[in-house]
Amino acid sequence: MSKISIASSAQFVSRLKTHFTTRDFIFHDGRDLRRFSVGGRTQALMAGVAGITLCFSAYGVAQAAVGAVAMSGIVDAPLSPEAKVAQMQAKVAAMQADVETIKQAAKAHATRVEQRQALISAVISGKGDPRSLTLVAPTVNSHADKIAADVLAPLKKVEQRQVAMAVKARQAAEQRYALTVAHVRKLGIAPERFAPRMAAMGGPFEAADSAEAEADLRADMQFRSLFMTWKKLDSLEQGVIAIPSAQPVERLAFTSNYGVRADPFRGTAAMHAGVDIPGPMGTPIYATADGIIDRAERAGGYGNMVEINHGKGIQTRYGHLSKILVAPFTRVHRGQLIALMGSTGRSTGPHLHYEVRIDGHAVNPIPFLQTADYLLAVQDRALKTTQVSVGGPAAAD
Repeated sequence: MSKISIASSAQFVSRLKTHFTTRDFIFHDGRDLRRFSVGGRTQALMAGVAGITLCFSAYGVAQAAVGAVAMSGIVDAPLSPEAKVAQMQAKVAAMQADVETIKQAAKAHATRVEQRQALISAVISGKGDPRSLTLVAPTVNSHADKIAADVLAPLKKVEQRQVAMAVKARQAAEQRYALTVAHVRKLGIAPERFAPRMAAMGGPFEAADSAEAEADLRADMQFRSLFMTWKKLDSLEQGVIAIPSAQPVERLAFTSNYGVRADPFRGTAAMHAGVDIPGPMGTPIYATADGIIDRAERAGGYGNMVEINHGKGIQTRYGHLSKILVAPFTRVHRGQLIALMGSTGRSTGPHLHYEVRIDGHAVNPIPFLQTADYLLAVQDRALKTTQVSVGGPAAAD
């Protein structure tokens, strides 16, 4: 075996010798031709030195490449136990931050869903006070929504359904508003008298930064539009409370209407500022709308008179009373007993002289009594109470 090894070595050496034979080199130094020789051993030595140098260079390049890869994070460099613990703590902290982000995003969406549902329910049912609700929902962050996409998916479906419901609720509220406006206009009253003062708003324009943000803004505008419609409707219905709509007596009959008539004492043409409603002495007289008693006293041709200020520039007067049952500056409610029928003042017999005044001017009371059913329903909805029943002895012709 050793002989074979020695023979192989001898053959390898002989092959190397064939590569490293003496070589002659000739070069020109600018003036003369020069010739020199390099022996085989010298060539072998130089080749060995070059090989060793090349190996060291390759090793250095390999080490540099490994370091660069480790720094880039493609391949993790060996870490100490302390570094590994720190790395794990950082990952746990990042996970906890993501969980907290998901919780806050879900809470913001849930709060918004609750607020919007309360608004829709209030508008549809006609119950609730716009001042008790708010549209200032927690800020929804688009980045947080992306992190919590899976958790928020069911809530976003609910929000989409709510947007569709908000559109229908706003249309229903607009119809109720238009119908109430029509009835109020029939009375010669401008609905603007009851309109709320619109809140001022403005600011520089900044476009939405994403399609999701733009869609969210459109949905928010739907609910703001619904809220403003409801607020407008509620203000009108609250204002309708000031409109005289109930009957001042249990049974209505008229012996004299509003407008020019023959004066019962002089027989000449004269303006009659109200209507005369006959009845037995002592017939109960009721307030036709909520208000404050401005006057409860003897007043010239009216005899004993009660004047009620209903707000919004609307007043009612009740004249020729036999007895006044309310005091000045006290609050009364629609259907409340305020006096008894009589024949005091400039009167030919027991009856009630009833007036409706707007901004100090007398208007025809008949339309207010003819639209009573609708206005009473609106007032009951606004007051959240049932209609007050009235009674008393039957009125005679």
